[in-house]
Amino acid sequence: MDNNSLLWLGFNLFVLLMLALDLGVFHRKSHVVGIKEALTWSAVWIFLALVFNALIYFGIVGDYATKEIQQQKGLEFLTGYLIEKSLSIDNIFVFLLIFTFFKVPDIYQHKVLFWGILGALIMRAIFIFAGVALIEKFHWIIYVFGIFLIITGINMVRNKDKKLDPEKSIIIRMFRKIFPVHNDYAGSSFFITKNGKKHATLLFVVLLFIEFTDLIFAVDSIPAILAITPDPFIVYTSNVFAILGLRSLYFALSGIMHRFKYLIYGLAAVLIFVGIKMCLVDVYKMPIGISLGVIALVLTISIVYSMYRTKNTDH
Repeated sequence: MDNNSLLWLGFNLFVLLMLALDLGVFHRKSHVVGIKEALTWSAVWIFLALVFNALIYFGIVGDYATKEIQQQKGLEFLTGYLIEKSLSIDNIFVFLLIFTFFKVPDIYQHKVLFWGILGALIMRAIFIFAGVALIEKFHWIIYVFGIFLIITGINMVRNKDKKLDPEKSIIIRMFRKIFPVHNDYAGSSFFITKNGKKHATLLFVVLLFIEFTDLIFAVDSIPAILAITPDPFIVYTSNVFAILGLRSLYFALSGIMHRFKYLIYGLAAVLIFVGIKMCLVDVYKMPIGISLGVIALVLTISIVYSMYRTKNTDH
């Protein structure tokens, strides 16, 4: 087995170990995740991502020939992680809406997010390798991705007040037609047997909808990070770290999401920026340091401005 294969195997084993610890040890029993626990886990995931980033930057992780390439890859990871982490805040808005709409008890929300994010990891991996393969085989597809990101950024602002109605989702309607659904919760179970027939509980319907919405988000986020680097290992690992920290970030921020009122403008600006960067790749290859600086500045301004404008808002 070569070094590259060992690297992929080692990273995925690490992810599986962390997930096993999360669900099998720390959350073996369903409980309401408090703000202290959520902030602690958020800090842990961010710390692990930054440690991994440093390992790439200093050439300890990754089969990169020179110090210059190692540092380049380290900056690419950090930029990709920042993009994915910021876009994941949009996921949190949707999670909050879904849990509120379906009146999901707080005690079961962690389980739904755990399995939802596990499914998201698999879907993101498929999207990433498909996207990299397309760009390698058809270079012109990079312009399609770029234009798509620009349009997505514009639509993000235009549709900022549009409300999501889970019951109108075609996925949910189709599922209800092909599989019996028990329209209530049965503890933390996803399936129950009723009159000798297996039924999906409302908790599974919630999980299904979360998986579907993440699929939609992946369509936006994967092209965004491919604008930073085509390296599948950097794209995959930065995505994984951002997603793994998403559950704890949800529980940490769910109570103050109204304070991020103007963040959507920053996210839209980031998507438009990386879309333009993608479209100009054959004319001007922007240094990764500049890209990282622009993205960090835009997101910082939008967050600080949001906090300032909503400082007297309680809800």
